[in-house]
Amino acid sequence: MTVVLRRVNRVLLALVGLLLVLVGGGVLAAALDLAVPTWWPWSGPADVLLTAADRQRWRDEGWWWPVVIAVLALIVLLALWWLLAQFRRARLAEVAVDSGDGEEAVLRGRALEGVIEADAAAQEGVARARISLTGRRHTPRARVALLLEPYASPGDALDTLGSRALAHARTSTGLSALPTEARLRAVKHRAKRVT
Repeated sequence: MTVVLRRVNRVLLALVGLLLVLVGGGVLAAALDLAVPTWWPWSGPADVLLTAADRQRWRDEGWWWPVVIAVLALIVLLALWWLLAQFRRARLAEVAVDSGDGEEAVLRGRALEGVIEADAAAQEGVARARISLTGRRHTPRARVALLLEPYASPGDALDTLGSRALAHARTSTGLSALPTEARLRAVKHRAKRVT
């Protein structure tokens, strides 16, 4: 899935870039009074991009300005969404596992996440665990979010996570290291009354 999105992103960027270069180059060539094709709308430095008649054609229509503002707002929102999508960390689709015979096996990232999640959630004092793998298939990184019970010790939970769930993941995949970022939160609970 991430490979497809990456390809779509690259194709989209290439098309937008090509379009901007062609239009910008054509306008610059016309402004510098260079030779431009006869079909090009601007042929010299005296030409304007929009004539006075073009600028004032729809001014008296009541629907014109709301449509222009809505289209521009939509373009800005799509551009912001695209920009934010570039910084989003994609989950790792697969992890390369050394099979011991010189070949390489592939393990689905979601499967490994599920196993680590189950292992971490089974430990004492953990109410829920969420794992996401990022990075590259040969050097994955783990992001762990543990929701701890009110009585749980954060230090013990981290020690058990490292020595149990993450150690099992490293040994089963043959990884020498699995850098991990862990975030701990406590379950919201009501205070107990002392009588």
